[in-house]
Amino acid sequence: MRRTTTCALLGALVIGLLTAPAANAEGSFYDPPESLPAGNGELVRSEPMELRVNVDIDDVVSGLPGTATRIMYKTTDATGSPAAVTGVYIEPTVAWSGGGPRPLVSYAAGTQGQGDSCAPSYSLESAVVIDEDDLAVSAGYEALGVYGFLRQGVAVVMTDYVGLGATDRLHTYVNRVDEGHAVLDAVRAALSLEGTSITAASPVGFYGYSQGGGAAASAAELAASYAPELDVVGTYAGAPPADLAAVMVSADKTALTGVIGWALNGLLQYDPALDAALDSELSASGRATLADLSTRCIGDLILLSGTAFDATRSWTTSGSSLAQVTARVPAAKAAVDAQRIGTMKPNAPVMVLTGTKDDIVAHGQAKQLAKDWCSLGANVRYVPIPQAVSSQGTAVNHLGPMLTQRRAATNWLIDRLEGDSARSNCWAVGILP
Repeated sequence: MRRTTTCALLGALVIGLLTAPAANAEGSFYDPPESLPAGNGELVRSEPMELRVNVDIDDVVSGLPGTATRIMYKTTDATGSPAAVTGVYIEPTVAWSGGGPRPLVSYAAGTQGQGDSCAPSYSLESAVVIDEDDLAVSAGYEALGVYGFLRQGVAVVMTDYVGLGATDRLHTYVNRVDEGHAVLDAVRAALSLEGTSITAASPVGFYGYSQGGGAAASAAELAASYAPELDVVGTYAGAPPADLAAVMVSADKTALTGVIGWALNGLLQYDPALDAALDSELSASGRATLADLSTRCIGDLILLSGTAFDATRSWTTSGSSLAQVTARVPAAKAAVDAQRIGTMKPNAPVMVLTGTKDDIVAHGQAKQLAKDWCSLGANVRYVPIPQAVSSQGTAVNHLGPMLTQRRAATNWLIDRLEGDSARSNCWAVGILP
């Protein structure tokens, strides 16, 4: 499969004409081996990776201040089976000015897509990746957030998630266990790399927005049981899709309706009984749409897939929305409910940030996540970003806080990495300490 990149100016990204590696080509780095190591987070392989993404800060264009290593590591998926996951570790060129060892942030990327060329490590290497076979377009829009940590001397590891990069399966998208394990095992993999300045004593933080917010949130509550040896000190979860049932409603008939298809594709892959239960519910055109979406990245999802502002009721035989179908089909309801985040107490402070009129990832369910964690006794900082009017499904209200609150969220997490205590405001969601 051939992939090329093109010159583009995408927000704060400035790039030249580059070539990205072919995903899962025979014998390529991304081709998983037949067998994997026993240990979660154990490295399978690594190699130097060129960071050719530049960022524009106050009209000054500069490269990401770090040296990158592409990694493949072993994780355990939601079925309990081993899975190969790829990603990238970035060693900062800037000294850490805080006390103690250099900290590490496991940066969970926002929605990238479900096709082979959507892996965050591709777009961090080349900024814009175009898969000419599938007409898939991936963009490295997380580079600005990564820059915010590197410029302060914080090491960063970013997972490609299960099924992106090391593509022995379809990306499972918002499967909470797959995401949480991938984020946690990326830390283990980074700590095992030779020649880095991070150590087992390095404080660890999780950072993510949208899909990344859900992945970071899942990692926060799974850390105590799945990776108790890690020194997790804080988590930023922006616009987290903590309740998939609610998000299937809020994302429908929007510019990002297709993300519902990605979520369903991820669930169907692990559950043959679910596929059978939905056999009579999905129309032929609905099945075709799901198949088409499985090769898409976020750029072409909006521009080329035909799902922008579509209604999922057009994908079903009954004319009911997919949210309505999954609510009444027991196997589907169970699969969706299993993705609920907020049932376990994070063992370190968390910030939950959400726009009050988020038009993609419903504000109410993100606030409920904060409330659920508060009820469990967690240290939670709930930050609602006031939004006066709806952005009518254009995703403006969803994406806005990712950009406007990036610096504040980064600084909050760096305060945790420096050892500063965090003050909970659970009273803001009606839970008194």
